[in-house]
Amino acid sequence: MIGLLLAIFILNYIAFKKNKKFTGNQIAHIWTFTIAFQVIFDVFVEFKYYGYWYFDKEIEWKGVIPHLFLVPPANMIFLNWYPFKTNIVKQIFYIIVFVVFILFYEMITLLPAPWGYFHYGWWRIWHAAIINPFLLLILLGYYKWICKLERNVVCK
Repeated sequence: MIGLLLAIFILNYIAFKKNKKFTGNQIAHIWTFTIAFQVIFDVFVEFKYYGYWYFDKEIEWKGVIPHLFLVPPANMIFLNWYPFKTNIVKQIFYIIVFVVFILFYEMITLLPAPWGYFHYGWWRIWHAAIINPFLLLILLGYYKWICKLERNVVCK
């Protein structure tokens, strides 16, 4: 639990202190989308197929903490520093570096308590290495869509 609380503090601090571009509306969208998308994904991988889990296999309140306060700020950090106005090679490189960061962090979460809180069933790190770029691209597409919607808003 110590590792989780420390990670929540650090990621939220970075996400909000270094925020250079997000409006309150965009933060709310990123946060809500992240929670909803992660819960949908986890309903299957975590709860139906027991691929991985937080703390214990059962559904419990402390397992909600990473869903609400860990992944959303990580997604804010990803989007805040994403090189939107550069060439595709730099964008792909950024995604690869961010995925490596996520994988490194995931390996830390597998440590025994009190530092670790994440457990593998049949899931392995290479599953995350394959799926995480796609999840980040979905997040990126959602963020671009929200920005487009904001530009098209007409205030009366």
